[in-house]
Amino acid sequence: MIQALSNNWWVFLVRGIAALIVAALAIVSPGATLGALVFVLGIYAFVGGIFAFVGALSGVAGDRWWAVLLEGLLGIAAGLVIWFMPAASTAAFVYVFAAWAILTGVLQIVAGIQLRDLIGNEVLYIVSGLISLAFGIWVMRSPQQGAVAEVYLVGFYALFFGIAQIAFSMRLRSLRDLAKRVTA
Repeated sequence: MIQALSNNWWVFLVRGIAALIVAALAIVSPGATLGALVFVLGIYAFVGGIFAFVGALSGVAGDRWWAVLLEGLLGIAAGLVIWFMPAASTAAFVYVFAAWAILTGVLQIVAGIQLRDLIGNEVLYIVSGLISLAFGIWVMRSPQQGAVAEVYLVGFYALFFGIAQIAFSMRLRSLRDLAKRVTA
C-alpha cells in the first residue's frame, strides 16, 4: 500500500493545490465563492440525504429508522431546491443552510439517542447533531455574519487542508525516493 501511495504522491499534491486555490478564492472573493458554495451545498445535502435514506431503508437502524429516513429526505429536498432555484437559493442560502443544519441536527440527536442500544459511540452522532444545531441557530440569528462566516470557514478549512495535503504528498514522494534507493 505504501508503494502505491508513494508512486502516486502527485495526486495528493494536486488535491492540496486545488484546496489552496479554493481557499484563495474564498478569502479574496467571498461573493463569487458564495455562489459556488451554494452549488456545492446542494451536492452535499443531496448526496448526504441519499446515503441517510439508503441507510434507513437498509435496516441499519433497526426499528428506529424513521429519524434517519427523515434526515435523508430533508437532505434530498434541500439539494433539489438549491439546484432548481439557484438565484433564490443564493439569496436565501443562509436561511436554507441554517434551517437544514438545525433540522438535521435535531434528527441526528434523536437518531443517536435511539441508536444507543444498537451501536457503540453513538455519542459521536449526538455531538455532530449538537454542532449542527448550534451552528444553525447562530446563523439564523445573524444571517449576514453567517454568510460571511460560512465562506470564510470554507476558505480556512481549504487552506489548512491544502497545506496538509501538500505536506503529505512531499512525505510520500520522499518515501518513494527512499524505496527506489533501497531497491537499487
